[in-house]
Amino acid sequence: MPKNILIVDDSPQIRKLVRTYFDREKDFRVCGEAVDGLDAIEKASELNPDLIILDESMPRMDGLHAARILHSTKSDVPIILFTLHADSISTAEAYAAGVASVVSKMRGMSVLVEQVDSLLKYA
Repeated sequence: MPKNILIVDDSPQIRKLVRTYFDREKDFRVCGEAVDGLDAIEKASELNPDLIILDESMPRMDGLHAARILHSTKSDVPIILFTLHADSISTAEAYAAGVASVVSKMRGMSVLVEQVDSLLKYA
């Protein structure tokens, strides 16, 4: 049975890129998309994802704030912060917010996929 992934990013291009990759994988299924942190909290409650890929810089509610709330309500769901601002986020700050991994968008999809694999396939 495929693992469900929720993609959260205010950029439609990034959401499409991530969705396109995971839609081709038999082990994963994109269960939904959200455009910001508030939308992510609502969608996570409705869709019960197995993993959340979350951008940091978004309108209405940023990724770290959303991660804190998501982690408090769904502590068993790993969160990957997939962001252009990875270098400015401390590991301690991310882990305190409930983030399992911080991946720079500059490093590309291959690093994101490795993290998803390690958190879902081999868990």
